Amino acid sequence: MSSPVSAAWEALRAAPQHTLAELFEDEGRVDALSARIEWEAEGGSAGVLFDWSKTHLSEDLLSGFEALAEACDFAGKREALLSGAKINVTEGRAAEHTAQRGVGAEPSVEEALALHARIKMLVEAIHEGALGEVKHLIHIGIGGSALGPALAVDALARDLALVDVHVVSNIDGVALEQAFEACDPATTIIAVASKTFTTIETMTNATSALNWLRDNGVSDPTGRVVALTASPDKAVEWGVDETRILPFSESVGGRYSIWSSIGFPVALAVGWEEFEAMLAGAQAIDLHFRDKNGRDNLPLRAAFADQYYAQIRGCQTRAVFAYDERLGLFPDYLQQLEMESNGKRVTSEGEPVSGPTAAITWGGVGTDAQHAVFQLLHQGTHLVPVDFIASIAPGDALDPAHHAILLTNCFAQGAALMAGGNMASDGKDPARAFPGDRPSATILCDDLDSATLGALIAFHEHRTFANAVLLGINPFDQFGVELGKKMAKDIEAGGGDFDASTKALLEKAGLS
Repeated sequence: MSSPVSAAWEALRAAPQHTLAELFEDEGRVDALSARIEWEAEGGSAGVLFDWSKTHLSEDLLSGFEALAEACDFAGKREALLSGAKINVTEGRAAEHTAQRGVGAEPSVEEALALHARIKMLVEAIHEGALGEVKHLIHIGIGGSALGPALAVDALARDLALVDVHVVSNIDGVALEQAFEACDPATTIIAVASKTFTTIETMTNATSALNWLRDNGVSDPTGRVVALTASPDKAVEWGVDETRILPFSESVGGRYSIWSSIGFPVALAVGWEEFEAMLAGAQAIDLHFRDKNGRDNLPLRAAFADQYYAQIRGCQTRAVFAYDERLGLFPDYLQQLEMESNGKRVTSEGEPVSGPTAAITWGGVGTDAQHAVFQLLHQGTHLVPVDFIASIAPGDALDPAHHAILLTNCFAQGAALMAGGNMASDGKDPARAFPGDRPSATILCDDLDSATLGALIAFHEHRTFANAVLLGINPFDQFGVELGKKMAKDIEAGGGDFDASTKALLEKAGLS
């Protein structure tokens, strides 16, 4: 770690610590720690409010983290990211997901626009009947090739679905059979999403899906397949016609790929205009991230809070609770985005890191989570920073009391975590005591539409990158997933030297 970076961390650790109650003695705190990002919408503007006032960020800490960001050359690394430089140093690649949204190197933006035009053409052709009647899509992928589409379809397609989409990622055949049971093979197409078109789970599921079509009277199963890949040649070898191959750039990483052709099932489900709106919401965050500096850069400010709790307060986890049923998969999406990106133990230079890297991301949906895990948050011995996400506009047409109760609970939980207290009549029962001074941030959306979902995802992408810069690590490789895959292939090939426990398990399962 360089001397300026070390000095910045030393200053942060030496900064005075305050309770939330003490920090709220400042009447201007809410205004100082809250900010909106907005974009143009029909009838005016729309946006998201980010409130960190219930975190322990103080003026001293904010200034200290700004000094740390400068010492880490945040501005330079941001420029490298957005200009298409090979910022993924271990793999010698750029990370150009923002180019998919129109922010990046001009040639990459132009390529993304051309590939998007190809996606749009195929989506509209399918909607117009070019592949016959299409009522169902089984989308097969894993990791980023599945989590992004699953999240977006679940969030956006409940009322808008033009095609019924089923996302299958697990190699467990139960998952694929469940999709089969929900679909009519005569009106089903298959999307195979794989960057390399060699991922064993995806290709095994894809082969089984073709067999299902064939066994149920579809004479040309591969004629019902759309390939989403950065390796179009391999898709052609597998049997997919070039007209149904939607490529994306090798510089778009898997967990950042929903903006590319991996977003095909989203566009098919809700229409191209809604997919474009999702891109536009993400672009609004990109422009903010590009143009704002220090604490005014909200993804960077979020990373300041993340690093404070991980490095200085020793928090090992971060919880995310969406008070909106449509965001039920958002914590799962963030798990991969944050933990696969920043779950590292060496710096970008290959040296051991000097402290904890990614927190363990977990969460759930309010109000269900209140009756499950909030006991630990309020009275447990772990300090867990919490993010609450909610929408001012409801996603239902029922009695407004539903949404009012939902939002009331969301805001009350943050207030209770901070305030604490004792619920005993005499105020003295330790079992009914709440220590308080527990941090939370609130992300409050005007509405949960396509643009807002795009903004939420892009915000967390940039937050993840900002954390990586402050940690001095490369967030764009994921070698940690490879060792287990290699050992699984060794087992399949009848080789490998394993420990006694693994050998016994393989024998008992009939695999050796």
